[in-house]
Amino acid sequence: MRLLPLVFTLFLATLLGLGVTWVAVSSSRGLDRVQSGAWVGWPRSGTAKADPYARAAVARSGELPLELADGLLFLATTDDAGHPLDGRCETRIAGVMPQARLWTLTLLDADGRVIPNDAERFGLTSAEAVYAADGAVDVRLAARARPGNWIPTGARPRLTLALRLYDAPFSFTSGAGDASTLPRIVREQCQ
Repeated sequence: MRLLPLVFTLFLATLLGLGVTWVAVSSSRGLDRVQSGAWVGWPRSGTAKADPYARAAVARSGELPLELADGLLFLATTDDAGHPLDGRCETRIAGVMPQARLWTLTLLDADGRVIPNDAERFGLTSAEAVYAADGAVDVRLAARARPGNWIPTGARPRLTLALRLYDAPFSFTSGAGDASTLPRIVREQCQ
């Protein structure tokens, strides 16, 4: 009779431990995080100094993270006001991109996949972007075509923006980074 409470306790502890681990790994990319407005980056996720949560997230997702010397990935799931990115709304990404040899801006759905569209346009690169005289970019996320730098949203309700900066001269010492110059994300209008 004493064995039954012990088995139940072990089962409950195992279930709770696995559940907490799953939540920690699936909802985070690690503890080493820098943030600028709505943009969040994990500078050490592709290095030997990655924390255990970052390593587990990479192993679970199967993605190949960028080494800090090669580049840096920033993700945004909200605008600067904290509203979730919504493909039914028109959203503007504006400002000067940080210094980098190359940057890419990709729009993803809630599952991290590119959004199929008739224009076959899934993102924008530094080589194809139209720049203002001061070097700033003005990118529109919208369901319908817009002139200039436009990325179609497919009118999807939950979106993620991925900004990759390749060969960028960032300096991250003791967890602090120079990510303060990332462009702003502003929701302009909703249908």
